Amino acid sequence: MNGRIRAREVRVIIALNNEQRGVMPIQEALRLAQSCGLDLVEVAPNANPPVCRIVDFGKFRYDLAKQEKERKQVAGRVKEIKFRVNISDHDYFTKVRHAEQFLDKGNKVKMHLQFRGREMAHQELGMRVMARLREDLSTMAQVEMEPKLIGRAINMTMSPLPAQKRKRRFSTEHDEEPPENASDDDDDDDDDDDDAPEEKASSPSA
Repeated sequence: MNGRIRAREVRVIIALNNEQRGVMPIQEALRLAQSCGLDLVEVAPNANPPVCRIVDFGKFRYDLAKQEKERKQVAGRVKEIKFRVNISDHDYFTKVRHAEQFLDKGNKVKMHLQFRGREMAHQELGMRVMARLREDLSTMAQVEMEPKLIGRAINMTMSPLPAQKRKRRFSTEHDEEPPENASDDDDDDDDDDDDAPEEKASSPSA
């Protein structure tokens, strides 16, 4: 900032009206900033020549801190959606629509598939559900954490694509809003059914 800028010449932008003032010697740029009652702040030091903006440094620093806080808040939001090996097509697509809505708001989504009873003998069926999710949500997200078996569950985390690249396939803006915690829907019954017949895990819808 100001006298700490070491470049001999800089490209100057007046932030107030985004006016491009072109390349000028550093001393001339400093005089211009002083005449505006503002500061000369280097914003692109690796450019050739470096780019500087004439701004109110206090407000500039506040705006940067606010943007960084908002970025961290968005990056830290993780929504969880639960699945079962034998989930019906109707429930599956309802949950996929919820995932699309969460992703479209910039949230990460954790897919949690819980095995019950003898379903643990058919872990490949759970992986098949994860592969289906990965494909169905490919226009909205990328896999951040690959499907991983932890205890009696498979977890996979997906993060949203850049906003301009997202394309919903299963939901629209007029769909009903998903619950704030999507894990509190119809999959809350986590009791293991150890007496369930093995055939239950051998013919999934997914």
